[in-house]
Amino acid sequence: MVERYALEPLKSLWSLKSQYERWLEVELSVIRAYEELKIAPKGTYEKAKKNAYINVDKILEVEKVVDHDVIAFIKVATSKMGEEAKFFHFGLTSSDIVDTANSLALVRATKLIIEELKKLSEILLTKALNFKDLPTIGRTHGVHAEPTSFGLKFLSWHAEIERNIKRLEFAMKEISIGKLSGAVGNYANIDPEIEKLALSFLSLKPTKVATQVIPRDVHAFLIEVFALVASAIERMAVEIRHLQKTETLEVQEPFKKGQRGSSAMPHKKNPILCERLTGMSRIIRSYVNAALENIVLWHERDISHSSVERYMFPDLTTTLYYMVIKTQKLIEDLVIYPENIQKNIEITNGLVYSQRVLLKLVEKGLTREEAYKKVQEIALYCWENKTSFKDAVKKKFNLTEDEIKEIFDPKYYLRNVNKIFKRFQ
Repeated sequence: MVERYALEPLKSLWSLKSQYERWLEVELSVIRAYEELKIAPKGTYEKAKKNAYINVDKILEVEKVVDHDVIAFIKVATSKMGEEAKFFHFGLTSSDIVDTANSLALVRATKLIIEELKKLSEILLTKALNFKDLPTIGRTHGVHAEPTSFGLKFLSWHAEIERNIKRLEFAMKEISIGKLSGAVGNYANIDPEIEKLALSFLSLKPTKVATQVIPRDVHAFLIEVFALVASAIERMAVEIRHLQKTETLEVQEPFKKGQRGSSAMPHKKNPILCERLTGMSRIIRSYVNAALENIVLWHERDISHSSVERYMFPDLTTTLYYMVIKTQKLIEDLVIYPENIQKNIEITNGLVYSQRVLLKLVEKGLTREEAYKKVQEIALYCWENKTSFKDAVKKKFNLTEDEIKEIFDPKYYLRNVNKIFKRFQ
């Protein structure tokens, strides 16, 4: 977790103190279950809850001796308890606590990310509606293609975020599981009813079948969805970076008062946030392979996944949360230059209307092949000589003024845009 990019409340969620508090939640939920099923004496849960002691420095000090973080936690957590301590970690193994607590953390982190994604989705939809009727040049292969609606850019991003919200909600439901089934997952020293009841107190469900750990494909799926969200954000960032180029300048990311773009060149306004989001997306995607490799553990479990997850879970969630928050600001305060957007449609001197000319000639009786050859011939001539395609079409083909006007009207390309937008009502 990089401090520079760690925002609250995600930052605190992954602190050592929060980790130990989650471990305690799990331990106490088991004691509560023991008590409710009359295995532990009445009042055991309340006593354990009252007397549990969490002190990060002391736990770390004990860990230096025992070289085992969960054992160190148990020793300190129970150090001020009486008889109730006998039911603390009773019948459990370390992974019961760590895996279940990690599920709690991932569910809580994912909920926060989903909440912010929903805000981003609304911001994108608002922008889409605001610029629905603004013609812009569509680009394929980075080359001018045909006019389209500037609002459709935002609507496309909105639709992708909506899909990813649904995916995250599904993945969060799948990760909402715990495991309290002992050293190899067969309930040798704890009853499945204890697990079921204890996990219900944490709003989790039992893993249907576990080894010493929760199967890691569950985590891998969530992380794959995180990567999809990051890639969706990067798609926005890359488009904005392209549109902010000096020779294009259709948009510009927010540039606050006092901000400086370059240590050497005072005139610079660089798309630094978009570039940062692009880099962060690479980081998040890089964890997908690690998550997939974590699925394959030896027998009932080895520990090769553990160190990976100590990096992965905090890094992924804090980074993605940061990305979503910053993208909200990016889109909401994005500077848009409608005059440049309209001006750029005409950079090719009308060549972007070539298909309209082609189709009009087909309507008038030419075959598609004949029409294509004729239009391409004058289009290439106009491109090479930087002359008006519209004027060339007037001279070459027998078209009326009304037909010419209709062909070279960019708003024609927006005639069905409302139908697309209605899909989101």
